[in-house]
Amino acid sequence: MQTVLPTEEELEEGRRLFAGPCDFFFGAQTIEQLPPPDRAEIAFAGRSNVGKSSLINALTGRKALARASSEPGRTKQLNFFNLGGRLSLVDMPGYGFAKASKAVKEDWQRTMFAYLRGRPNLARVILLIDGRVGLKASDREVCDLLDKAAVVFQIVLTKCDALSASALAGRQKEVEALAGTHAAAFPHIVATSSTTSLGIAELRGIMARFATPADERS
Repeated sequence: MQTVLPTEEELEEGRRLFAGPCDFFFGAQTIEQLPPPDRAEIAFAGRSNVGKSSLINALTGRKALARASSEPGRTKQLNFFNLGGRLSLVDMPGYGFAKASKAVKEDWQRTMFAYLRGRPNLARVILLIDGRVGLKASDREVCDLLDKAAVVFQIVLTKCDALSASALAGRQKEVEALAGTHAAAFPHIVATSSTTSLGIAELRGIMARFATPADERS
């Protein structure tokens, strides 16, 4: 049975995995444009400005691998990154953009649901929640969407360096309570900071569980 926290061996494997090459290799604006499902994928989802690009850059040790859109909510592109031929990282477009029309929001939901439900190699979704502001209605809606798509998701708190220890503990308790109400939610919450590297090694170790072993990659 897989443990919740990564073992020392998994932490080291995560370090090695993310120390290797990681390159953008594909952008898909429609489901029909998706690349072949030839290795496991981990997708990152979160509200616009949640710190998704910063976290992906911190995990991979790059400064500008993932770039934030200058107009949140405008792009619908799924960006794919090849992590050493062993794992793909998928940067999903942000949701919860206040200025977007209802039609744009509904289009986002349809596109993302089609990807989530129909992607056979999607191993997990990392759902990012801003630790400073907590849960929003749009986050709860996406949790429901992931339940319906039957995709396991793990909640990761971002920007936690801005919180005191007591405030962070309270935020984790709040999010754990939400996770407990969703069948598709993985029970462990990871607190992170792309500024201080809090939780980065732990998240790398968790994600390394889904990577193709180094001696089996094509």
